[in-house]
Amino acid sequence: MSLAPMSLFSKLRATSKPILVVATLALTACSTPSDVRHDAKFQSYGSMADRPTIRPVRSMSSFSDSLQCMDKLMRDAQIPTTLITSKQIPDYSTRAPVATKDMVVTALLQMSRLSNVFRYVDYEVDLVRQDTVQNLTNILLNNNQIQLQRPSLYLSGAVSFVDQNVLANRMNVGTSASRLDTGYSQNKNATVIGLELHLGDFRTRTLIPGMDSANEVIIGNGGQGLDLAGRISEYGWQFNVGKDYAQGSGAAIRTLVELAVIELTGKWARVPYWQCLTMEQTHPNFQRQLRDWYDEGTAGVHQALVKRSLIAKGYLKEDAQQSEKNQVQIFRQALGRFQSDQGMVVSGVVDFNTYEHALRDYVALDMGGNLVRYGWSTTSPEPVAFDKDVYAPITSSGKSYHQFEGPRTIDLQIENVMLGRTNFEVGEQVFLSATVSRNAYLACYLSNATGGVIRLVPNPVSSRGQVSANQAVRLPDWMSPNPGFVIETASSGTEGIFCVATDDDVTAKLPEILRVPALTPIRDIVGLKDVAKGYADVLPADTYTQASMQWVVTPKRVMQAPKTSNGG
Repeated sequence: MSLAPMSLFSKLRATSKPILVVATLALTACSTPSDVRHDAKFQSYGSMADRPTIRPVRSMSSFSDSLQCMDKLMRDAQIPTTLITSKQIPDYSTRAPVATKDMVVTALLQMSRLSNVFRYVDYEVDLVRQDTVQNLTNILLNNNQIQLQRPSLYLSGAVSFVDQNVLANRMNVGTSASRLDTGYSQNKNATVIGLELHLGDFRTRTLIPGMDSANEVIIGNGGQGLDLAGRISEYGWQFNVGKDYAQGSGAAIRTLVELAVIELTGKWARVPYWQCLTMEQTHPNFQRQLRDWYDEGTAGVHQALVKRSLIAKGYLKEDAQQSEKNQVQIFRQALGRFQSDQGMVVSGVVDFNTYEHALRDYVALDMGGNLVRYGWSTTSPEPVAFDKDVYAPITSSGKSYHQFEGPRTIDLQIENVMLGRTNFEVGEQVFLSATVSRNAYLACYLSNATGGVIRLVPNPVSSRGQVSANQAVRLPDWMSPNPGFVIETASSGTEGIFCVATDDDVTAKLPEILRVPALTPIRDIVGLKDVAKGYADVLPADTYTQASMQWVVTPKRVMQAPKTSNGG
């Protein structure tokens, strides 16, 4: 009887040996390197997994539309081109580490697309961070092979302060019982960011009195949390959920920069810049409200709304005869052109950003300062016509910056200093500009008083002829050291310019007589009427836009010397 436990123990030891051997082998196998080929299929998804799932969008603030409004104001006021530069815009608090100076440059360039009011002089010596452009500039300057033009104005300033958590609100509450615990928490705080910019005279390095801007913006973050914990018999469970938001400093700084640039340049140019700061798009909740309306609708409603907007703007024609496949393709092409003209990332898809840009003309402020929509609803996707003059801001020149775009247009202007000038003397230079309302291929022809015609653009300096929407093309570009040509009146009579804009390059379709090199006389063509006839003979009338302008050339006046009399 005393041997029985010994036998049982011996059996246990005997049976445990194979188990230990198996465990040892398993650990040994885990310590050996894995065969990466077995993970090849899993890894093949890596090139797709690391890509973003949301399309990129153009960085915009509440004042992006105001910059376009300022561009038109500057153009209407005929403000001459001015060279401008800026200093670094530091953040001594180190709490808003953003590229503030580059935001200033972007704002100035966006304000100058149509008016060409500012040319930014990009030259800065940074001994710590030298790049290729700076090194080459220094070399060429030292060898007198580059001409650096001195700016007239410069911007300076800094992120003056970032006061974090100036307001904070926290709340925590909970309950406890034998089998259930609950908790709720809420917190929110506000941070204030200030930016100060000044405008200075570069020649004297003095800041101009009154040309200063000091604004601040409030950003906040907050969150809510819910916790539940309980026990059922011996087992426990726990559940928690949170909802947080955080407003970044980057978008806040861009808003302050664009507001400051509008204020400073508006004061400097003495234009009514406040008209561009009272637009609906400057409302802080403009995009949020449009997003709410966007979420209310369906994809079909969104597309129908945007389609009607494109038709109203002249990008699309109603044609029931087209097949469904062709209609989709034509719609995507029209949508892509609209997105390109609006400075958006072209996708050909009706996303929220496209929805916002297409329907912003149907949004206005009521008497209470609330955003309301005109002419569309979630049940009827077709916009209803309404009187835009009710809410469209009218400038002193009588032009509205909210009116719908019609068909493609070409705006020709004489850019000489004297406004509205249409008379020149022999030997004077004429400066012109052409602006197309859409991205297009532009060709311009000049006729002298005797009927001789040459093509100005495209030319060897600008060979493609493709121009951006609402960006003035100068003829010639007098800010360029090599404009390629000058326009000088030669003889008495009437001279003129004729421009044609098309969606595609139609050079190959033109008569051979018009396909001559630029800046050379075109044979067998007398006057701009023959040029217009050449286009009309080969292109349907609805595929191109034309515009012309004339000026009178008179003989040069001879200054007579004052008469003198000899006494005697």
